[in-house]
Amino acid sequence: MGARDANEPIPLLQLGVPSQAADDFPDSDHLVNSHPARTGNTWTAVAHIITGVIGSGVLSLAWSMAQSPDPDYGPIKNKSYVDAVRQNLGKKSAWICGLLIQMNLYGTGVAYTITTAICMSAIQRSNCYHKHGRDAPCESGSTWYMLLFGAVQIFMSQIPDFHSMEWLSVIAAIMSFAYSSIGLGLGAAKVIGNKVIEGSSYGVSTSTAIQKMWQVSQAVGDIAFAFPYCIIVLEIQDTLKSPPSERQTMKKASVISVGITTFFYLSCGGFGYAAFGDQTPGDILTGFSNYGPYWLINFANACVVLHLIGGYQVYSQPLFALVDKWLTDQLPRSSFVNRNYTVKLPSVPALSLNLERLCFRTAYVASTTGVAMIFPYFNQVLGVLGTINFWPLSIYFPVEMWLRQKNIGPWTTKWILFRSFGILCFLLNMFILAGSIQGIMAARFS
Repeated sequence: MGARDANEPIPLLQLGVPSQAADDFPDSDHLVNSHPARTGNTWTAVAHIITGVIGSGVLSLAWSMAQSPDPDYGPIKNKSYVDAVRQNLGKKSAWICGLLIQMNLYGTGVAYTITTAICMSAIQRSNCYHKHGRDAPCESGSTWYMLLFGAVQIFMSQIPDFHSMEWLSVIAAIMSFAYSSIGLGLGAAKVIGNKVIEGSSYGVSTSTAIQKMWQVSQAVGDIAFAFPYCIIVLEIQDTLKSPPSERQTMKKASVISVGITTFFYLSCGGFGYAAFGDQTPGDILTGFSNYGPYWLINFANACVVLHLIGGYQVYSQPLFALVDKWLTDQLPRSSFVNRNYTVKLPSVPALSLNLERLCFRTAYVASTTGVAMIFPYFNQVLGVLGTINFWPLSIYFPVEMWLRQKNIGPWTTKWILFRSFGILCFLLNMFILAGSIQGIMAARFS
């Protein structure tokens, strides 16, 4: 790609994402001069992180990958997780990493579709019970709610890129605070009102040891799903303006965000189990249907839905950007891929539409909605996604990059400790995968 005049407009689809590597995953080195203007700051980064983490997880090894640029290892600017892997471990590792990331991003879209349908069903059920009484036949399927969420995402997916959705992440982050605070407050109020802490150190009772093992496996998988922040941290950092240093801004945003999410997750998890014990539901808000004002619970579920609308985009935009850039590179003269159309509607800002973006993203959203309708099993789906995300993306690649950067020799103390840590996490990952697949099969064929 030739040099670009500094005053020449930047095409909409030339995004700051990894370009083609060895086979299918792109190399981003030639994109430095074709990058959207960066306007992000600490608080927009916090909004992006909280939108991505609250509702899907809090733990991560994300910051170890933030080297953009790194004063110790040179001026290389890694705009994505794949770029960091390619720079440190080579093209083959980057290709594998990229494939796993795309699988994870796609799976997260499926999980968010399922979660949204659960919350919308809970609102419908709550209103029905409030109007007709607890004995009324208020149960309903979730298919229509998944289709409705998919329709909304088709529209939202026309947002051009990550740089254009700061407002959406801010709204989603506010919704995260709202429903997390409500869940925490209701859990604490129920524990205080009952004057009893439910549950035990053993956890939920089961009829057999095998059943207990599978449940523990699925639960650990849900916790492992708390790691996806690491795969979008560099994309978020790439939206930040400089000065001040992107590295320092991102570090500050990470500390703030992880502190907030750690507080809410530990508090909601602890008080939720203390409130319900063995009867703790998969979605904690659904457990309060008989406790507390129904309007408040409905509001909390509505906040979850609004948050997941934004969260779906946070995890979909990196994948969209990769496809957009790949098609732009392959078909540079195609008007279908590169031409943008301005659509003006009354009372709203002009919209920029692209036919390739409209077709691909619509098909993508339709596919995630279809998979969610076929496998609407919330906890089990999260467990499977956790295995994709946990060991390879949150443990293996970060550890390998750190060992490479620090030039840790084989059979040294640090090398042995980190290799042992990686092996233990791999075994845990296989345990999670087995339990999650068993759970999906049992739910599907029961």
